[in-house]
Amino acid sequence: MTADSDELLVGKAQRGDCSAFEELIRRTSRLVYARLYLETGDVHRSEDLLQETLLTAFRSLHKLSEPKAFRGWLLTIAHNALTDAIRRERSLKRTAPASSAPGSLADVADKSSSPDEQMSRQEARTQVLAALRSLPEEYRLPLSLRYLTGADYETIQMQMGVSNGALRGLLHRGLKLMRERLPPDLG
Repeated sequence: MTADSDELLVGKAQRGDCSAFEELIRRTSRLVYARLYLETGDVHRSEDLLQETLLTAFRSLHKLSEPKAFRGWLLTIAHNALTDAIRRERSLKRTAPASSAPGSLADVADKSSSPDEQMSRQEARTQVLAALRSLPEEYRLPLSLRYLTGADYETIQMQMGVSNGALRGLLHRGLKLMRERLPPDLG
Protein backbone atom coordinates (compact mmCIF):
# COMPACT_ATOMS: atom_id res chain seq x y z
CA MET A 1 0.00 0.00 0.00
CA THR A 2 2.83 2.46 0.80
CA ALA A 3 4.01 2.41 -2.83
CA ASP A 4 0.71 3.92 -4.01
CA SER A 5 0.66 7.64 -4.70
CA ASP A 6 -1.52 9.95 -2.63
CA GLU A 7 -3.65 10.50 -5.71
CA LEU A 8 -4.27 6.78 -6.16
CA LEU A 9 -5.03 6.36 -2.46
CA VAL A 10 -7.55 9.22 -2.57
CA GLY A 11 -9.33 7.52 -5.45
CA LYS A 12 -9.47 4.23 -3.56
CA ALA A 13 -10.66 5.94 -0.38
CA GLN A 14 -13.39 7.77 -2.30
CA ARG A 15 -14.60 4.39 -3.50
CA GLY A 16 -14.88 3.16 0.09
CA ASP A 17 -11.46 1.61 0.77
CA CYS A 18 -10.90 2.40 4.45
CA SER A 19 -7.33 1.08 4.45
CA ALA A 20 -6.47 3.60 1.70
CA PHE A 21 -7.82 6.43 3.84
CA GLU A 22 -5.86 5.11 6.85
CA GLU A 23 -2.68 5.16 4.76
CA LEU A 24 -3.36 8.75 3.68
CA ILE A 25 -3.79 9.73 7.32
CA ARG A 26 -0.62 7.89 8.31
CA ARG A 27 1.25 9.86 5.65
CA THR A 28 -0.16 13.28 6.54
CA SER A 29 -1.20 13.39 10.21
CA ARG A 30 2.14 14.63 11.54
CA LEU A 31 2.19 17.39 8.96
CA VAL A 32 -1.28 18.55 10.00
CA TYR A 33 -0.45 18.22 13.70
CA ALA A 34 2.73 20.27 13.27
CA ARG A 35 0.80 23.03 11.51
CA LEU A 36 -1.87 23.07 14.23
CA TYR A 37 0.72 23.06 17.01
CA LEU A 38 2.50 26.00 15.42
CA GLU A 39 -0.74 27.94 15.52
CA THR A 40 -1.91 26.93 18.99
CA GLY A 41 1.25 26.15 20.94
CA ASP A 42 -0.82 23.62 22.90
CA VAL A 43 -0.31 19.86 22.56
CA HIS A 44 -3.79 18.82 23.71
CA ARG A 45 -5.61 21.44 21.69
CA SER A 46 -3.62 20.47 18.59
CA GLU A 47 -4.49 16.81 19.10
CA ASP A 48 -8.18 17.65 19.47
CA LEU A 49 -8.12 19.81 16.35
CA LEU A 50 -6.27 17.07 14.45
CA GLN A 51 -9.01 14.58 15.34
CA GLU A 52 -11.67 17.06 14.26
CA THR A 53 -9.80 17.63 11.00
CA LEU A 54 -9.48 13.93 10.23
CA LEU A 55 -13.14 13.28 10.99
CA THR A 56 -14.21 16.14 8.72
CA ALA A 57 -11.88 14.88 5.98
CA PHE A 58 -13.30 11.37 6.24
CA ARG A 59 -16.86 12.67 5.99
CA SER A 60 -16.06 15.05 3.12
CA LEU A 61 -13.62 13.03 1.04
CA HIS A 62 -16.25 12.43 -1.63
CA LYS A 63 -16.31 16.21 -2.26
CA LEU A 64 -12.60 16.36 -3.13
CA SER A 65 -12.54 16.76 -6.91
CA GLU A 66 -8.74 17.05 -7.31
CA PRO A 67 -7.04 14.05 -5.67
CA LYS A 68 -3.62 15.67 -6.31
CA ALA A 69 -4.60 18.47 -3.90
CA PHE A 70 -5.29 16.15 -0.94
CA ARG A 71 -2.59 17.57 1.37
CA GLY A 72 -3.56 21.18 0.70
CA TRP A 73 -7.22 20.29 1.12
CA LEU A 74 -6.48 18.58 4.44
CA LEU A 75 -4.47 21.58 5.69
CA THR A 76 -7.37 23.85 4.71
CA ILE A 77 -9.74 21.72 6.76
CA ALA A 78 -7.31 21.98 9.70
CA HIS A 79 -7.16 25.76 9.34
CA ASN A 80 -10.95 25.95 9.25
CA ALA A 81 -11.23 23.72 12.34
CA LEU A 82 -8.85 26.04 14.19
CA THR A 83 -10.74 29.14 13.07
CA ASP A 84 -14.04 27.61 14.20
CA ALA A 85 -12.53 26.66 17.57
CA ILE A 86 -11.28 30.22 18.10
CA ARG A 87 -14.73 31.59 17.29
CA ARG A 88 -16.35 29.17 19.74
CA GLU A 89 -13.90 30.17 22.48
CA ARG A 90 -14.56 33.86 21.92
CA SER A 91 -18.28 33.22 22.10
CA LEU A 92 -17.89 31.25 25.34
CA LYS A 93 -15.68 33.93 26.89
CA ARG A 94 -18.36 36.53 26.30
CA THR A 95 -20.99 34.40 28.04
CA ALA A 96 -18.86 32.75 30.75
CA PRO A 97 -19.22 33.76 34.40
CA ALA A 98 -16.64 36.24 35.71
CA SER A 99 -14.93 33.85 38.12
CA SER A 100 -14.20 30.15 38.04
CA ALA A 101 -15.68 27.78 40.56
CA PRO A 102 -13.66 27.26 43.73
CA GLY A 103 -11.74 24.01 43.79
CA SER A 104 -11.35 23.84 40.01
CA LEU A 105 -8.32 22.13 38.50
CA ALA A 106 -6.82 25.53 37.63
CA ASP A 107 -6.42 26.18 41.36
CA VAL A 108 -4.30 23.06 41.93
CA ALA A 109 -0.61 23.92 42.13
CA ASP A 110 1.99 22.04 40.11
CA LYS A 111 4.45 20.75 42.69
CA SER A 112 7.01 19.40 40.21
CA SER A 113 8.91 22.70 39.94
CA SER A 114 8.97 26.16 41.42
CA PRO A 115 6.79 28.93 39.99
CA ASP A 116 9.93 30.73 38.78
CA GLU A 117 11.09 27.64 36.88
CA GLN A 118 7.64 27.16 35.37
CA MET A 119 7.51 30.80 34.30
CA SER A 120 11.00 30.62 32.83
CA ARG A 121 10.15 27.48 30.83
CA GLN A 122 6.91 29.00 29.59
CA GLU A 123 8.71 32.17 28.52
CA ALA A 124 11.40 30.19 26.67
CA ARG A 125 8.74 28.06 24.97
CA THR A 126 6.88 31.19 23.86
CA GLN A 127 10.07 32.71 22.44
CA VAL A 128 10.97 29.54 20.55
CA LEU A 129 7.46 29.21 19.09
CA ALA A 130 7.47 32.88 18.07
CA ALA A 131 10.82 32.44 16.32
CA LEU A 132 9.57 29.28 14.62
CA ARG A 133 6.38 31.02 13.46
CA SER A 134 8.44 33.85 11.99
CA LEU A 135 10.36 31.51 9.67
CA PRO A 136 9.38 31.02 6.04
CA GLU A 137 7.02 28.07 5.51
CA GLU A 138 9.70 26.01 3.75
CA TYR A 139 11.71 25.88 7.01
CA ARG A 140 8.89 26.05 9.53
CA LEU A 141 7.22 22.77 8.54
CA PRO A 142 10.26 20.49 8.51
CA LEU A 143 11.52 21.96 11.79
CA SER A 144 8.08 21.48 13.36
CA LEU A 145 7.83 17.92 12.16
CA ARG A 146 11.32 17.05 13.37
CA TYR A 147 11.46 18.85 16.71
CA LEU A 148 7.83 19.28 17.78
CA THR A 149 6.36 15.97 16.66
CA GLY A 150 9.58 13.94 16.81
CA ALA A 151 9.23 12.62 13.27
CA ASP A 152 12.19 10.80 11.77
CA TYR A 153 13.74 11.82 8.44
CA GLU A 154 11.92 9.17 6.43
CA THR A 155 8.54 10.24 7.81
CA ILE A 156 9.24 13.91 7.11
CA GLN A 157 10.36 13.11 3.58
CA MET A 158 7.11 11.22 3.01
CA GLN A 159 4.94 13.92 4.63
CA MET A 160 6.53 16.75 2.65
CA GLY A 161 7.45 14.92 -0.53
CA VAL A 162 11.14 15.94 -0.49
CA SER A 163 14.40 14.04 -0.89
CA ASN A 164 16.76 13.25 1.98
CA GLY A 165 19.31 15.85 0.81
CA ALA A 166 16.67 18.53 0.41
CA LEU A 167 15.29 17.79 3.88
CA ARG A 168 18.74 17.98 5.48
CA GLY A 169 19.34 21.31 3.77
CA LEU A 170 15.99 22.70 4.91
CA LEU A 171 16.60 21.61 8.50
CA HIS A 172 20.13 23.02 8.54
CA ARG A 173 19.15 26.40 7.08
CA GLY A 174 16.01 26.52 9.23
CA LEU A 175 17.96 25.90 12.45
CA LYS A 176 20.48 28.55 11.46
CA LEU A 177 17.67 31.08 10.95
CA MET A 178 16.07 30.06 14.25
CA ARG A 179 19.33 30.64 16.13
CA GLU A 180 19.60 34.10 14.59
CA ARG A 181 16.08 34.98 15.71
CA LEU A 182 16.34 33.68 19.26
CA PRO A 183 17.85 35.62 22.17
CA PRO A 184 21.52 34.65 22.79
CA ASP A 185 20.68 32.74 25.98
CA LEU A 186 18.27 30.47 24.04
CA GLY A 187 20.11 30.21 20.70
